Amino acid sequence: MEPDTRRDRDRARRALAVGSGAVLGAALTYVGLVDPHRPGSAFPGCPFKLATGWNCPGCGGLRMVHDLLHGDLSAAVVDNVFLLVGLPSLAFWVLLRMRQGRAVFGPVTVTVLVALTVVWTVMRNLPGFPLVPTILDG
Repeated sequence: MEPDTRRDRDRARRALAVGSGAVLGAALTYVGLVDPHRPGSAFPGCPFKLATGWNCPGCGGLRMVHDLLHGDLSAAVVDNVFLLVGLPSLAFWVLLRMRQGRAVFGPVTVTVLVALTVVWTVMRNLPGFPLVPTILDG
């Protein structure tokens, strides 16, 4: 490989990392400043909830991130404990599998992820289930 090609590829990777970090930082800043708990906030509604009336597995995710950015872990748990625990666990799993040189998402992994997502979706929509995304009045 020619040195210029390698240098160009490294430069492109750095630019992608910096650009991705900037977009993530801007998104987190926006979620931290605009409260998704408030009706009429600038966040769109969940299409799954609009279509079915059920909370989807990700409903409350923006609220959870907002709560975490404001240091309110208990509110984050109520808004979406599945994502709060699941996303870091999934990231750890992916990094571990990649480090071992193994397939990240084999059939068993995909089956477990789908099953957990379906169980969470059904559980959180049962009457009286306490962990539902919070909406603040006015």
